[in-house]
Amino acid sequence: MVHGRSVRLYLVDGSPTGIITAEIMNWTGHVLVTPRSRLAEALQRGEATRTGVYFLVGDDPEQPSKSRVYIGEGDSVVDRIKSHSKDSQKDFWTRACLVTSKDTNLTKAHVRYLENRFVELTKLADRANVANGNEPARKSLPESDVADMEFFIDQVQVILPVVGFDFLRPKAHAQIANTIDESPAGTGIRLDLVMTSGKYGYEARAIELDGEITVLAGSRGTTESFATNIYASLRQQLINDGRLVHTDDPNFVEFSEDVTFASPSAAAAVIKNRNTNGRTAWRLVGAGQSLKEWQDSQLGIPSGDN
Repeated sequence: MVHGRSVRLYLVDGSPTGIITAEIMNWTGHVLVTPRSRLAEALQRGEATRTGVYFLVGDDPEQPSKSRVYIGEGDSVVDRIKSHSKDSQKDFWTRACLVTSKDTNLTKAHVRYLENRFVELTKLADRANVANGNEPARKSLPESDVADMEFFIDQVQVILPVVGFDFLRPKAHAQIANTIDESPAGTGIRLDLVMTSGKYGYEARAIELDGEITVLAGSRGTTESFATNIYASLRQQLINDGRLVHTDDPNFVEFSEDVTFASPSAAAAVIKNRNTNGRTAWRLVGAGQSLKEWQDSQLGIPSGDN
């Protein structure tokens, strides 16, 4: 059985875009988030003097379709972040996130382990590019400490999306046993979707999970040009990044890797190269329903009523 969790957010200055602290009930961890413009104030807080890990996050100037994150650790987080603030190679970041422990039981060995695992998980999630020049070596820990740190990591993965960071959030996987299935983490319903075009002869496959659409590698779209596509710049960026590539057949482009979109319409528009209602364009594999029809059926709305 999946149980709910309470995340306690505190807006230090009453602003949702200012300094924020976040905690989970019965978890010793503590998260502090600050915009770079408020960094001096945030680093005066007691949490910043503790042993912990930190994330420096911003847009990736070399790949605008992704964010960039630097992951570090330190006995005193404040000292490490101050040194990074003077580094011209790290001018990309606009927000900092400090993760420490309220009971101050995190040791240098613990945070070195956490740093390595967070780099590993960020690369695996593939939502952001890691700015670390060298991958940190994983610190060897006793078995019991490893279990404690993995539990700590699980809580951080829950809390970071709540405060606006998704780089540790796992993507949906291509291997799906059923058309409609519970996700492994119990976070929601996962749908196996397909979109085809009899006229242009392409097929795209995708997974919908918690409102996100992940188009799977090998999916194809058209090269036909249309007058209106509000996602044309996104499509071009994916081509520039090599994530959407031209094929031997000049009529098609193909996804070279899984790509996650914020909405079904964004994904459909990139594939069709024109404005598209993704809720009607995507259909459930094997069921024949459109995504819209399935969503309406969950609300008890008969097909064709709207």
